[in-house]
Amino acid sequence: MLGASLNKVFEYFKSRWQSSWNYSLWALLIFPLSPFVGAVTVGFVSLITWLKQSRKINRRPLNWGFALLSVLLIVSAGFAQDKTAAFLGLFNLLPFFLLFAAHSALIQTFAQLRQMAWALAIGSMPVAIMGLGQLFFGWSFKFEFVWVVFSWTITPGGNPPGRIASLFLHANTFAAYLVIVFILSLGLWIEQWRLGMRSWKLGIKGRGAGGQRGRGERLTARQSPVPFLFLTLAVITNFIALIFTNSRNGWAIAIFACLAYALYQGWRILVGSVAAIVSSILLAAFAPSSVAHIFRFVVPAFFWARLNDDMYPDRPVALMRKTQWEFAWSLAQQHPWTGWGLRSFSTLYKAKMQIPLGHPHNLFLMLSAETGFPSTCLFCGLLAWIVITSVQLLQNSKYIDAGDKLIFFSYLLSFVGWILLNTVDVTLFDFRLNALSWLILAAIVGVVHRDRDKDKLASRQN
Repeated sequence: MLGASLNKVFEYFKSRWQSSWNYSLWALLIFPLSPFVGAVTVGFVSLITWLKQSRKINRRPLNWGFALLSVLLIVSAGFAQDKTAAFLGLFNLLPFFLLFAAHSALIQTFAQLRQMAWALAIGSMPVAIMGLGQLFFGWSFKFEFVWVVFSWTITPGGNPPGRIASLFLHANTFAAYLVIVFILSLGLWIEQWRLGMRSWKLGIKGRGAGGQRGRGERLTARQSPVPFLFLTLAVITNFIALIFTNSRNGWAIAIFACLAYALYQGWRILVGSVAAIVSSILLAAFAPSSVAHIFRFVVPAFFWARLNDDMYPDRPVALMRKTQWEFAWSLAQQHPWTGWGLRSFSTLYKAKMQIPLGHPHNLFLMLSAETGFPSTCLFCGLLAWIVITSVQLLQNSKYIDAGDKLIFFSYLLSFVGWILLNTVDVTLFDFRLNALSWLILAAIVGVVHRDRDKDKLASRQN
């Protein structure tokens, strides 16, 4: 009887697989507002996909690499001084490896990449607006519905004070979320701009043909301005919110993304303009006083004083990233093979510096110190494989048109942005941000694998 019940459950999950992608999209929409609902939904989708596509998932060498990494992390936890904390720390990694493997099999097409990006752009608007209200209008509330299903807390003035955090625990975490969404939204905006320009040009040609309505004019009539207008609003709102998170890392990566898009599109004037603005800010912050004084007439102190730390001049040495990185590196050298155990850095740093600190603001140094060099090198190697194969896909694929290349480039750029973020911070301690990062990696890998399958099929037919 129990076996029959389990078979019914299994068949139910299999039947739900066809619509599981829609559930993932709903999870992306709801994640910023309800991590609990988003987590349950993503877990449900991952389970369905594993049940339906276990053979495909198990055959992929990249997933073997993450399986080996999981074993190394478990071994490291077994050698940790505080084994309980180390094994609890595995929950920030191992479940997301499973999520990644499942969704890399589920996500296959460029249409799905667009749908993901749209879901993120739409879902970001409420939290960005709440953040702006938090800072400028003193919004403050605590709302709970059915315990953790919907739990919203807005602290007036932000966290730390004067920096937007919205529904996230800290301004830096919110900035990391905004950077990823900003990059993907900007990619969608450029795509809509391209479509609009193409339709407009075709419309001009159509009207030029004896004043008759041509095909180009009909295309123009069908090109709705609503998506472009919404994306314009989303990009601007997210960028403004990002500015007021006061995150130097977020600013730098957003500017890097804008330059990357401008170079990709061949917009030389925009590249020059952004380079001039960035150079002015850097000179105002770091040039000799005689030169900096000139640029500070133009550049607001909000930017240059944050960059050179004049805004926070008396920070303890123990809170400096350089100090944290040196301490993490010394820990890694003392236990190079298995590390000190996940979640050990905070305890060790507090014992040494008498200041509580959650992490060393560098994911790769943290993993080296807490899990050892072998697992960290394997993790970096897997990420490098994803970057290399993604670049190869953009350069060599025969089956991708310009629009699809742009959306794939957006995901690759957001992945590079995630890597840069984690060289100066650690994003895996916020569940929403951690899940979003692994879903983006899964989307990239899923499309790469599908393209490789197409190449293999084409070579067999030839």
